[in-house]
Amino acid sequence: MKKPSREETSWMLYDWAATVFSIVMMTALLPIYFKSAAAGAGMSGPESTAIWGYVNSFATLIIALLAPILGTIADFRGYKKRFFTGFFLLGVLFTALLTWISATQWAAILVCYFIALIGSTGANVFYNAFLVDVTSNERMHQVSARGFALGYIGGSIPFIFCIAIVMLAQNGRLPITVGTASRLSFAITALWWGLFTIPFLKNVKQRYFVERVPRPIATSFRRLFHTIKSVKSYPSVFLFLLAYFFFIDGVGTVITMSTSFGTDLGIGAAQLLLILLVTQWVAAPFAVLYGRLSYLFGAKKMLYSGIAVYIVVCVYAYFMKTALDFWILAMLVATSQGGIQAISRSYFAKLVPKESANEFFGFYSIFGKFSTVLGPLLLAATTQLSGRTNVGILSVAVLFIIGGLILSKVPDHE
Repeated sequence: MKKPSREETSWMLYDWAATVFSIVMMTALLPIYFKSAAAGAGMSGPESTAIWGYVNSFATLIIALLAPILGTIADFRGYKKRFFTGFFLLGVLFTALLTWISATQWAAILVCYFIALIGSTGANVFYNAFLVDVTSNERMHQVSARGFALGYIGGSIPFIFCIAIVMLAQNGRLPITVGTASRLSFAITALWWGLFTIPFLKNVKQRYFVERVPRPIATSFRRLFHTIKSVKSYPSVFLFLLAYFFFIDGVGTVITMSTSFGTDLGIGAAQLLLILLVTQWVAAPFAVLYGRLSYLFGAKKMLYSGIAVYIVVCVYAYFMKTALDFWILAMLVATSQGGIQAISRSYFAKLVPKESANEFFGFYSIFGKFSTVLGPLLLAATTQLSGRTNVGILSVAVLFIIGGLILSKVPDHE
């Protein structure tokens, strides 16, 4: 791949900037912080895991419902950047607000996280749609994959600082409590996310758009309904979205709930953080590898590879008993986590008309987010009913199988 352009680099840097939210707030420190607060309030491990799953489901449900219409409005000239900026600022602000909430206020923690998650998820809808504006069809797979790779590396740097602060506080080498150290990590997350988004805000522009009209909201609803009614005109798009709905369900569930899995298994916080950090380092080169192999073997075959790995993960997780098992699963996930998301994003971008990219990425988001509603909800319910987290994990394998079968029906456009 030739040297990235300024716009490609600025676009990829948002992955570098924003991935820290998914690591620290969704996967690592905040879930541990919340589960500690919940335990202090008398909740059991499975109960707090279920509540965490419900909150993630409800937040993503809101974005799933809003994404198509907001995406349709954002297709008009100048709107895409405004929507991205609004959601980005919402996420950064409420991430920063978590710095001021103590570990005894578990409900306030959930509220701030809920709003910050809406901001992060909403910004990602428009960030993904900008892929068609910053690069060509020929470079999409590698630009998308390199974005994910940069995300893993960029996310791990502040994560290391956060781990260091928490562990030094835990060992008594810093004159602060572990709770204060955790809150400092939330401040670091907000600062990193905001600072490295500046190049995106400065350099990335909407190149494909629909010209503005006097009543953009009413027109957007009409365009949206027209697209829904004429979905048969885009059979490849519809089939891919249906497949994506199922297989990305499992991916999102594993990412969001992994720390809760480990905690319920009895793995200590320090070891969990180390596992998550190593996962980021392993995932970065594999994301780039997926991008390169997609040109040799085709994007669909690489998606099949990722789906197969995750099925193995779900089945193995059912029998998981030790920290070593969790390490093995984490490394398996690392080989495909970034790759399957990156290739899905770029494969879809190649299927849709560029001037309506926001509208179609709104549907991409709604299929992805509704699946993320279903995944944690399914896991939370089965965990709560059985009292065993591994039963919930195993149920996710079915969704990967269904997604792979539907993907086989999508015509190959490579």
